[in-house]
This record gives sequence, C-alpha cells and structure tokens, in this order.
Amino acid sequence: MTEKRFGEPVTGWTPPARPGPEAMEGRWARLERLDPARHAGEVHAANLGSDAIWDYLPYGPFRSEAEWSAWAGRMAPQEDPFFYAIRDLRTGRAAGVASYLRIGPEAGSIEVGHINLAPALQRTPAATEAMFLMMRWAFEAGYRRYEWKCDALNLPSRRAAQRLGLSYEGVFRQATVVKGRNRDTAWFAAIDKEWPRLRAAFEAWLAPSNFDAEGRQRVALAALTEGILVARDPAPA
Repeated sequence: MTEKRFGEPVTGWTPPARPGPEAMEGRWARLERLDPARHAGEVHAANLGSDAIWDYLPYGPFRSEAEWSAWAGRMAPQEDPFFYAIRDLRTGRAAGVASYLRIGPEAGSIEVGHINLAPALQRTPAATEAMFLMMRWAFEAGYRRYEWKCDALNLPSRRAAQRLGLSYEGVFRQATVVKGRNRDTAWFAAIDKEWPRLRAAFEAWLAPSNFDAEGRQRVALAALTEGILVARDPAPA
C-alpha cells in the first residue's frame, strides 16, 4: 500500500470572517453581544447561590452585581474571546454567557467556551438552542472546525459536548493551571462535513413537536447525534 504523505488539498475555501453578529435569535433563545449595562443585573441574579457553577472557570464566583459587571466590562470589548449573553425567550431574562475563542480564520478553526449557564437555564431548550446558534453561525460563516474544550474532571461538560455531536479527541495532560490547580483538558470537535447532519439533528430536537404538553422531550438529542460521532468519550456517564 502506498504511504500517504500529504493531506487532501483544500480547494474552493476562503478563510472566513471573524465573529461579528450583534445578536442571533432562534425559537427558544437569543444571543446578545455581552453588555454589562444590559446584562449584569439579570445574569448575576440568576447565578446567586450557585457558586459551584464557577468551579471549572478561571474566574468567579462573583459576590455582587458590581463585581460581575466589572468582569463583564473587561470581557465585552474583546474580539477574542467574543462574548454573548444568553436570553431565554420563554422568560425574557438573560441567564448565562458563552463565547467564541481561539478564533483562527486562517485555519478555519473556532472554539466555543466560557459557557456559564445559571440553574434556571440549564437543561432547557434555550440552552441547547444557544449552542446550536453559535455552531450554526460558525459553519455557515465558513469555519472548518468547531472546538469544545473543558477540564477533564468536568464530566457534565464532557457529556454536554458529546450530546451536542462533538466527537472526543483526547486529553491533553497538564495543559494549564486554573485557580492554582492542575488542569488536564479534554478536547472535542465537529468539522464542516458533519454539519449538515448535525443541523438536521438540532432542528429535529428543537422542533415544537419534539416536546409534549409538559415540555418533556420525546426524542433525546443524544439519540439524534449518536451516529454522527466519529469517536466517543470513554469518561463514565
């Protein structure tokens, strides 16, 4: 068998634009460019009493709205990471944030991260749709690779990545130090050729017909994305 020395040529592709939309809206969620004046009160209030959600992030918990607003004021002007607040359209309130980061148009690679969802937003259609909207923008803008990384000990984040259809790519040992502690980093990603099937899976899951009168899902998203994964996370469920 002839040894393959080079990767396939990348033809007909142009490096995409950097993120820029001020808002992205779906049926359940609206992503709004982070603005401390608009979002600090709602997001901080939604997080009160939930300090553990900051465990794997390099900042937080924030003891006051002013402290959260000051942090958001430092993040909001940045181009990388590029932050959004997540508004649940059922309640009308912002209750989380997420960002694009490690944005590399020259490689067609972009990461989603800094994900912080208040308890009221967790396990809701709005939370899932927010992730879908960010993934959709990236692939439709022309990115080839969409990454998700998390502390290897953060099993909920690892499960979330796989549920969203991002394939497991391994663990980088001693990747960094966060809050004075070692962090091994688990890597997940989806690539552009997987996007058509991922989009169909998300759209099927988010459809109103997939929820009963009590709002319970009829078909799990993980069941819809399972066949798209090229590698599965060996971490315990």
